[in-house]
Amino acid sequence: MKSILTTLLLVSAGLALGAPGFDTARGLYQRTEYAQSLAVLLSLPDKDAKALQLIGQDQYMLGEYKKATEALEKAATLAPNDPGILHWLGRTYGRRAETSNAFSAPGYATKARQMFERSVALDPNNKEATGDLLDFYLGAPGFLGGGLPKAEALAKLIGQTDPAEGHYAQAVIDDHRKDYSQAEEQLRRAAELAPRQVGRVMALAKYLAKRGRIPESEAMFDQAAKMAPNDPVILFERADIYIKQKRNLDAARELLEKYLRSPLTPDDPPRQQAEALLRKIGA
Repeated sequence: MKSILTTLLLVSAGLALGAPGFDTARGLYQRTEYAQSLAVLLSLPDKDAKALQLIGQDQYMLGEYKKATEALEKAATLAPNDPGILHWLGRTYGRRAETSNAFSAPGYATKARQMFERSVALDPNNKEATGDLLDFYLGAPGFLGGGLPKAEALAKLIGQTDPAEGHYAQAVIDDHRKDYSQAEEQLRRAAELAPRQVGRVMALAKYLAKRGRIPESEAMFDQAAKMAPNDPVILFERADIYIKQKRNLDAARELLEKYLRSPLTPDDPPRQQAEALLRKIGA
């Protein structure tokens, strides 16, 4: 509470000097200071679509999914063809489907799919939106709009503008089918097409570990770490693999402690997940 009040006082002083409150809130959001960002946004006298979107994102990150939905619905009313707003609205409906009762969940899931589909139709180059829609198609039953044919069509659409991402999407589909050798081949193709993208190397490292090919996985993780020595995601994902497989637990502890000291962003796994992993191994 004290940090929020301090933030509000600083923002009020900044506004008196003409400083833009939205930029302050966006900076706080990028530093994962969601409560402080939300406090700033709620203090703004006028809230346009972008401010309402960021309010919704803050509330989503804080686990306030109903409030997030309400803010993002207002944002979508003001900007009905903004793919970013629609994507986040899909995410909030998805979380509400996961956390609601059996009567409400199907309706929320359907709305999540609709928002994801609208977002992707407007901007098929948004990897996060296409990734969320792919996960929905693979995870939802047919009566909610899921299914392998839709996933396959989406992977082809992705591949038209980003071949490496298209191969990654196909790898996810092949793994879902339990066609593990083909999934690995697709991941290798993605890495070959985008050799400078550390995420491609890390995806292959994680998959090899999942298949029990530990030495190969370790070599790929080492390669990823050399490409991006301070990338927090590499630290987290490697520690997560170690803990799931109950090996290298001392190394996992060191990786997570380093992760928690890193300057995290909303694109990184939440601090709470890293802290939960540390508790799992008694750290």
